[in-house]
Order: sequence, then structure tokens, then C-alpha cells
Amino acid sequence: MRLYELITFTVRVRTPAAALARLEPALANSLEGVQLMGCWVSEIGQQNRIAVLRGFASADLRQAERERYLLAADAFAIGEFLLDMQVADYSLFPFLEPLEPGAHGPFYELREYDLVPSGLQPTLDGWQKAVGPRTSEAYSAVYAAFYATSGAVPRYLHIWPYASLEQRLDVRTRAVADGVWPPENSAPQLKTMHSTAYLPAPFSPLS
Repeated sequence: MRLYELITFTVRVRTPAAALARLEPALANSLEGVQLMGCWVSEIGQQNRIAVLRGFASADLRQAERERYLLAADAFAIGEFLLDMQVADYSLFPFLEPLEPGAHGPFYELREYDLVPSGLQPTLDGWQKAVGPRTSEAYSAVYAAFYATSGAVPRYLHIWPYASLEQRLDVRTRAVADGVWPPENSAPQLKTMHSTAYLPAPFSPLS
């Protein structure tokens, strides 16, 4: 599966738990073949955000599901809580496979980088060389990385699970000190960097 969608909901203060209770059955009513990969609530960064990552076997299925929920009155059943909703399309880095569903967190860091106009291919090249050593047992796994195919482009999203914030700091510090990360030639490709730490929803396939 190479095609994905990230929906980011911003809900009213103190409503994420209520929103998740409604979102779970609503997501189950998606078109056949739509695969829920993960659902998380922001913990560090912009608050009251719910991120939903879904995978699609084809562009046609993704488009059909998009039209289904956009044309519905309240497809996700959280309209009364909703302040903002953003949708972005992504393609998986061609040399990566996402982690299997399971307990990889509970902290999931979603990092999104805006690139210079020519920055995507050098970014892919650098990642392909560096991601193996960076995700070895000495450091930590990456869930996956994706490049955007809608909205502001080029940009990419990478998702890192950690057992704790202390593990995150330790791994990132050692990877830099050891020269394992970041990928070579990565800095010249970057314009802006955004990071949010999330915790999984009770029903998230990634926990």
C-alpha cells in the first residue's frame, strides 16, 4: 500500500475524549478497503488535535472515500466539536514499509518538513542511505515516511514511535553524535520544520 491520507481535526477545548468516542464508529463506516493505520491525540504541540492516518489500495478508492465524507452532513460524527479539519494526501517513500499494527509507542512524533522546490529527490536519496542505520536496534524504528502530493509541495511527513520522551531524547542525541542521522545533504533541502507529539486513541491500530 503506497497511498495515504492524513486528516487532522482540531476540536474544542476539553472535547477530544468525546470526539474520539464518536469518531471510532464513524471511521468503521468508511468505504470497504479503506484501512485505518493510526489515530492519535496531540500531547505536545498544538493542542486539541486528532490525527487520523488511513491507507488506500488505489487513488480511485481514496477519491471515492474523500467524496463520501465531504458530501455527507457529518461523516465523522464530531461536527459539534469541530473547529478545523485539514486533509493531506501522501505517498509512501518507495524504499520503506510501515511498521505492522501494534504497540510501538505510546508517543508518536509526527514531523513535517517543507522543502525547497528541488528538495524532494535529494531527500529521498539521503533517507535511503541513512534510514537503515538510524532504525537499527541501537536506535529506534520509524513508523514510515511519506511525501505530500497535495497542498503545499514539496514537503514530507515522517512518524517516529517512542516508548517515552526520555527515549526520544536519548536516541536522537546518540544518532546525531554517532553521525547516523540526519541524512546527508538534508539541511540544504529544508525550509521549515514542524513537530507534534501524539498519544494513541484507544482504538488506534498503532498504540
